Amino acid sequence: MRESVLLAIAQDTTIFPGQRVFMASGAPSGGLSPVLPAVGELPMLGVGAYLGRMSDTPMFQVAGRMRWAEGGASPAMDVIMADALEEVFLPAGASTFSAWTGGFSLAWVTLSDKGAAGLRDDSSGPLIGDMVAAELGLSVIQGHILPDDTRRLKALLTDLALTQRFDIVVTTGGTGVGPRDITPEATMAVLEKRLPGFETAMALAGIQSTPRAVISRAMAGFLGNCLIVNLPGSPKGVRETLAAVLPAMEHAIEKCQGDQGDCGTI
Repeated sequence: MRESVLLAIAQDTTIFPGQRVFMASGAPSGGLSPVLPAVGELPMLGVGAYLGRMSDTPMFQVAGRMRWAEGGASPAMDVIMADALEEVFLPAGASTFSAWTGGFSLAWVTLSDKGAAGLRDDSSGPLIGDMVAAELGLSVIQGHILPDDTRRLKALLTDLALTQRFDIVVTTGGTGVGPRDITPEATMAVLEKRLPGFETAMALAGIQSTPRAVISRAMAGFLGNCLIVNLPGSPKGVRETLAAVLPAMEHAIEKCQGDQGDCGTI
């Protein structure tokens, strides 16, 4: 379903390719520039969504969402961050943009104390991006590296799924039984719908490679409309277990997001 954004431009403005703009549900007094004030409430656009004046001609792509607090008695404002894909001239007055999605959005999250400290190069996270992009049409890939911290992971998963509105979040690392392996607990705390089939398929794929995979506790499921999947930390483990569920990802997301089509035919 397409949505629209009505902007109230105070003066003629030119936005250049690659420039980031802030579409705000109010008029921030400072700190954000350039600000494009929106009329009414901003639609719930997720990262990767496109905006354009003409159908299927993207001019901006959503890079993220945030709440901007002015302080004092003023309430915080909803803000969409968007990057210009071409030069855009905005004449003074009202400008209406249509918004649509151009593919699935993916965020990968690497859990690694050493990686977060810059002491280890991460190859598992980028591998996730490459594998999913080869299977699904993606509009954006975003990467994150966190230490093995339960609260920080819960906060990030919640933000990526419910505020940034990613379609897919895949974690790598922290699925074993070590003292710092907290990924399954953090993921379980935020999931609303478990996917036992995904978990079984990943476990079987791992066990076929090494008997030690039986200690993996990887979780999978949905938070809102976002599919969250835990993977092991090694590139080999990522490659083997992600391959076991990749063919079902698109169908799972479409069904969760309201597809009414039949799951199979006789």
